[in-house]
Amino acid sequence: MKKLPEIVSRAWDNRQDPVVFSTINAEGMPNSIYATSVSKHNENCIVVANNFFNKTMENILSGSTGSILFLTKDDKSYQLKGKVDYFTDGEIFDEMKKWNPARLPGHGVAVIAVEEVYAGAERLL
Repeated sequence: MKKLPEIVSRAWDNRQDPVVFSTINAEGMPNSIYATSVSKHNENCIVVANNFFNKTMENILSGSTGSILFLTKDDKSYQLKGKVDYFTDGEIFDEMKKWNPARLPGHGVAVIAVEEVYAGAERLL
């Protein structure tokens, strides 16, 4: 697992909501959603709460990789790509339940293990 470059870690802390979370199905068809219930678990993983996943959930269960696209408050774009795991219990799930708004279901968490990082078109990792 790779670590976020420091510039991207700082950019994450200065991001605008929502982020765009994309996955692909078994046939390679992409699906993208806006996600506001997101968190940086550590310098290797980004977590997205499953509040209303539908096609996203199907894609994750089929073994999809994923990407997170976000903008900073000064309009710089970053994209994180990697393997997606899904949890309905355990440490990361329990953490999500603490920051996910109580009015949302938080069925589980998608965890993107960072493998590639881009600033616009420039590959940083």
